[in-house]
Amino acid sequence: MEYVIEMLNIRKEFPGIVANDDVSVRLIKGEIHALLGENGAGKSTLMSVLFGMYRPEKGIIKKNGIEINIKDPNEANRQGIGMVHQHFKLVENFTALQNIILGVEDTKNGVLLMDDARTKVVELSEKYGLMIKPDELIENMTVGMQQRVEILKMLYRENEILIFDEPTAVLTPQEIDELMSIMRKLVKEDKSIIFITHKLNEIKEVADRCTVLRKGKGIGTVDVETTTKEEMSEMMVGRKIDLKIDKALTKPGKIIFEVENLSVISKWSKKKVVNNVSLKVRQGEIVCIAGIDGNGQSDLVYALTGIGPHLGGKITLNGEDITDSSIRHRNKAGMAHIPEDRHKYGLILDYKLSKNLVLKKYFEEGFQKNKVINYSNVKEYSDKLIEKYDVRTGQGSNTLTRSMSGGNQQKAILAREIEENPEILIAVQPTRGLDVGAIEYIHKQLVKQRDAGRAILLISLELDEVMNLSDKILVIYEGEIVAALNPEETNIKELGLYMAGSKRSEVVS
Repeated sequence: MEYVIEMLNIRKEFPGIVANDDVSVRLIKGEIHALLGENGAGKSTLMSVLFGMYRPEKGIIKKNGIEINIKDPNEANRQGIGMVHQHFKLVENFTALQNIILGVEDTKNGVLLMDDARTKVVELSEKYGLMIKPDELIENMTVGMQQRVEILKMLYRENEILIFDEPTAVLTPQEIDELMSIMRKLVKEDKSIIFITHKLNEIKEVADRCTVLRKGKGIGTVDVETTTKEEMSEMMVGRKIDLKIDKALTKPGKIIFEVENLSVISKWSKKKVVNNVSLKVRQGEIVCIAGIDGNGQSDLVYALTGIGPHLGGKITLNGEDITDSSIRHRNKAGMAHIPEDRHKYGLILDYKLSKNLVLKKYFEEGFQKNKVINYSNVKEYSDKLIEKYDVRTGQGSNTLTRSMSGGNQQKAILAREIEENPEILIAVQPTRGLDVGAIEYIHKQLVKQRDAGRAILLISLELDEVMNLSDKILVIYEGEIVAALNPEETNIKELGLYMAGSKRSEVVS
């Protein structure tokens, strides 16, 4: 059997934790090889070793049977290894084209030669269906479009071994289908792919083999076609996982959160991206806004939470008009927010975990006196939340938040927001990029809050999540609510028609 890459007996350590403990992965030329494991299992770390971002304490890497030394990402690229990272490595105030060629630019007399690069990028984008605007700034692009730029960076360098780290975490269902098709095309052209994902459906659809990691150790490699999703999930977490959300019938109470005729203008295009949206969320119910990414969801949430501006309309929380209130006032009035981008809006990555867990409380009595923070009380509170919400860290409250896995960062945000005992919890893509164990945990927490009488507004691109978790579905298309659906009386096909704009309901209240 021809192995294009062999990672043998890899060990990688960080302070307080062994991320990879004697792990081996072998990639067959021309295959799609899935890497499956819980958040914190060591998948991204292992691939960062292969890409030269980390140096392992032990183990060797072979390419085509010959041992190689990958000391940095430039050497990885020279070896034909490319990587699309879960959290994008893009310069926000550069254009798409500038990002794609960054580091491999052609110059003449100190002047960038952009014409040939532009031609090559356009050809690649057309060939693989990754249509982008080469001159658009990254900061003006949706996350889905930024993902395309990341993939084009790798294709532009003509890498033959392609690492995709959670590539579908930020994509719509339609974009995911397109990516699966792109991956199949790539392996037909003699490229070999390592595909990190938490989504068992995607593994079954596109992967040939799957290596499972658990708590830094390799559990085994299986043939995807002959292994069930249940078997793979049990290998991943060491126990049986309930893939179906179990919740009682809703018993909604009074209206907690109401939005009336809200409109928002994009700060980039100056166009109206949210148009006359009205909705209500009651005690003890989960109302979900479903839609294809880029239909105004982000701008709507920014306006609701105070992060961004609004053009007109009214926002009411427990009878109080909070339309023009500050973010802190909204928080104190009973609003909690799990943001779409946990790095940009949810956490201060270079703070310790303890500080992130008190971001909404540090100014309260008990956490400060005369404007001096009582770090002993902060740590005590943080330790309690870490244990209660099973946030897994290397150094407990003293862990640098940046060093934590995505799933545990998300658990930390969930812990901080729920412990505020909110009246309304606005949860935006709460399970984005998480493994089935973490998804199960977060879904149970949301249902638990709903059953405790909380009002929950969920914004999700995951159709299974929308159908299984919601008590009521509002479909957004081009900034307008075009349907109000009962999940018990609709299906994914009908939901998709509304999301694509092919169908519209007359009554959407």
